Amino acid sequence: MKRPLLWQEIKDNSLRQKITDIASGEIGVREATGNNDGKRVEEYLQYTNLGKGYAWCSAFVSWCYGQVGLPEPRNPWSPALFPNARTYCRGDACRGPITWLKINPADIFGIYGQSARRIDHVGLVESVQDSYLITIEGNSNNRVESRRRHLSTVYALANWVGGGK
Repeated sequence: MKRPLLWQEIKDNSLRQKITDIASGEIGVREATGNNDGKRVEEYLQYTNLGKGYAWCSAFVSWCYGQVGLPEPRNPWSPALFPNARTYCRGDACRGPITWLKINPADIFGIYGQSARRIDHVGLVESVQDSYLITIEGNSNNRVESRRRHLSTVYALANWVGGGK
């Protein structure tokens, strides 16, 4: 028999749902000219105190969290979304079935860029299907889109809802 959910868990699950609902409502938003610009893209960037022309995946994630009243994360730099206190896996640790059980909607995933030698793309987890994440990402193909990513491509996962890890 499953134990009943605690109030904090119910609250966290509701908040997670709101974040993913907000993000999925943005699916289809596109850059105006393919140069990290456009009215809505610039709103995401402005939320993190940047103007048009900057990479905006992290700003998009931060903006989604801000729309539900969470003050953090609020950073346009992708690696900043993975502090030790919030990150529950890095590297190979993200590829195991034990990690899969920890993943929740609205968690943030990071992709490591070999040329940048750091996390250079982030997005939100919408759901998990076997060893795949269904994601909502800003600045993916110059737009907000939902993608299916194998966990082997994920470098880090972070929990910014509730108590962290």
